[in-house]
Amino acid sequence: MRKNGSDILVECLLEQGTDTVFGYPGGAVLNIYDALYQYSDRIRHVLTAHEQGAAHAADGYARATGRVGVCIATSGPGATNLVTGIATAYMDSVPMVAVTGNVSVPLLGRDSFQEVDITGITMPVTKHNFIVKRVEELADTVRKAFVIARSGRPGPVLIDIPKDVTAAECEYEPCPAAPSRPAAPPKEERVLMALDQLAFSKKPLIYFGGGVISSGAGAALLALAEKQDIPVCASMMGLGGFPPEHRLWLGMVGMHGTLAANRAARDCDLLLVCGARFSDRVACSRDGFAPGAQVIHIDIDHAEFDKNIPAAVRLAGDLREVLELLARRAPQAERTAWVEETAARRREALPARGMEEAPDPLAILQTLHRLLPQDAVVATDVGQHQMWVAQHFPFRRPRTLLTSGGLGTMGYGLGAAIGAQTGCPDKRVVLVTGDGSFHMNLNELTTLASYDLPVVVLVMNNQVLGMVRQWQKVFYGRRFSSTDPHRKTDFVRLAEAFGCTGMRISRAAEIDPVLEAALKAGGPVLVDCRISPDANVLPMIPPGGTVEELMEELD
Repeated sequence: MRKNGSDILVECLLEQGTDTVFGYPGGAVLNIYDALYQYSDRIRHVLTAHEQGAAHAADGYARATGRVGVCIATSGPGATNLVTGIATAYMDSVPMVAVTGNVSVPLLGRDSFQEVDITGITMPVTKHNFIVKRVEELADTVRKAFVIARSGRPGPVLIDIPKDVTAAECEYEPCPAAPSRPAAPPKEERVLMALDQLAFSKKPLIYFGGGVISSGAGAALLALAEKQDIPVCASMMGLGGFPPEHRLWLGMVGMHGTLAANRAARDCDLLLVCGARFSDRVACSRDGFAPGAQVIHIDIDHAEFDKNIPAAVRLAGDLREVLELLARRAPQAERTAWVEETAARRREALPARGMEEAPDPLAILQTLHRLLPQDAVVATDVGQHQMWVAQHFPFRRPRTLLTSGGLGTMGYGLGAAIGAQTGCPDKRVVLVTGDGSFHMNLNELTTLASYDLPVVVLVMNNQVLGMVRQWQKVFYGRRFSSTDPHRKTDFVRLAEAFGCTGMRISRAAEIDPVLEAALKAGGPVLVDCRISPDANVLPMIPPGGTVEELMEELD
């Protein structure tokens, strides 16, 4: 059957199981939006306030559902507004397809109105990108893009489509979605080496990251940890991949990780690394992280091996399949003394905080956790509030924490919450943000209100740029340069102006009743949480430092 390029694009999205796209229309994608109008009974379009919000929404949709997120933008500034969202997805291995329009093929390279080389711009932050110059190539390109996005280590793919290609016609033949490309299993000799290392280890530690979430490897990880009696810690991206109440769980490792996890990394003789990349926020000092340990590194991406920390054994393959293989073949083991040693550190408490009269952010998070169901999705932005959530909100299920770990994108959270609530309409979705991050993309409140999405937004409002200010306090002699911006924003009135409900927590006694009211309101709600500017994220290892330099309190 003959169809134009825009219809072919939408048909191919439907082939791939896409039910929702996030975007913003413009001249170069008018034909695509006309097709979306025609197909509106089969595919939903969510209009965001800004293209960056659309990219973050597609990202949040993908993280929360496990499916490929899709966003659409017009040429030029519309396309470049997607770049931060694409880079965010790339750094955190999120499967996403971004569709951009461009000027017609004869106008390419002529500095035409709203023309930009978006494939060149996004080359470093995509798994692959395409520019489609012939309509006959469009269907196969879209199909390839989805396979690439979800195969191996997931990530974003961009398809740039000139306007005349969206109008041109050709023959179209429906085709079922192709499966993801399977990963090759690890070599047998390397599996045997790993099993030997485990057998001789007295103090092993499992450190896992976001690969456990994206591969669905949580059950296999738990089985191996229990069979081998190995304590477990995670990067922030792995939270939700292991039961936080389990006797082997030590918490988050790294700069703001737990004392138990960081000391276990210091003392272990074997580090089993599962879908993690040893970022500088985990291995603050590459020489001082797990200094006495042999490293077994499991990852689907060969590029991660030896990139930051050298490994004695490298197991390349799908993480779930490799962990299932190790769990089957490893013998039962008991490491009672090591497990008790690590667990005792977990029970050690930090000094009392004493937050004067302002509401304690940790009390807010503890109350929120008590009021939410276990499958609730929590999105964050980036800063102190992000670390408080990672440290003090026990995530019991995968895909319930949405946060920008690799790129650290302030302004990510509201778009991500919109995507999660759209993809998971039956789940409770909450955004925990800070006033600095929230100011960056607060325009997406109009999207919450327009679609009546029941997202609850908690703004940890200390009226400063908290994390940067904390670093200035510790490392820059309390010279608070540009971190006290004196914003006069009234968040309650702002929420109401956008059509949301606004509430405020100013005293500790208001935490329970306000959060209960916010969660019962039924529509979009913003809660202005007036916390102290002197609330700190602790513990903290200085950049490039080791656990020996861990700070448990600040002057």
